[in-house]
Amino acid sequence: MLDSLIIEFDKGLRTLFSVMPSVREFPGGQCGEPALTEADKTHAGALMRVNHVGEVCAQALYQGQALTCRDPETRKTLEKAASEENEHLAWTAHRLDELGSHKSVLNPLWYLGSLSLGAIAGGFGDTWSLGFLAETERQVEAHLDHHLSELPTEDTKSQAIIRQMKIDERRHADMADRLGGRELPALAKAAMRLSARAMTKTAYYL
Repeated sequence: MLDSLIIEFDKGLRTLFSVMPSVREFPGGQCGEPALTEADKTHAGALMRVNHVGEVCAQALYQGQALTCRDPETRKTLEKAASEENEHLAWTAHRLDELGSHKSVLNPLWYLGSLSLGAIAGGFGDTWSLGFLAETERQVEAHLDHHLSELPTEDTKSQAIIRQMKIDERRHADMADRLGGRELPALAKAAMRLSARAMTKTAYYL
């Protein structure tokens, strides 16, 4: 257990403070930098900051769930999905730099809260944990759809990143379903949406 905690602590530090690598090519890399007004750059940067926070939380959730997961094969699947989410961290961080924006100053708090939530979800059993994961990914997908409609039309680079993220999130949700994830009660889904709304509104500015 001590070894696992040390490993997870190291993962947390790398998530929060390291430049994450990307195996795949950056989506939108073939697009030129769009000519955006300062207002559009600020808005796009704020939206991408929210998306970056979402990926910080995703890393923490996966890691928390893996800590309390009972089935070794399910744990491996969660860890593989977390490594894929690393690419989303790299893409959103890179785009923030391009837009002259910054990461959320509250990232350590988002990470710790999500890590705890993931561990608690895993404590209820693998099927409930996977159900929580599937619902999280579906809500993230809906959130990304909203951001696609909010981004400046000219910002094709940010749009390309979000579209690829949507594809990956859908695949992770389907994976959780295939592994036996149970559908969460309506009240739990509503609580997750309220929590996500508070996070996105705060991260937009901070």
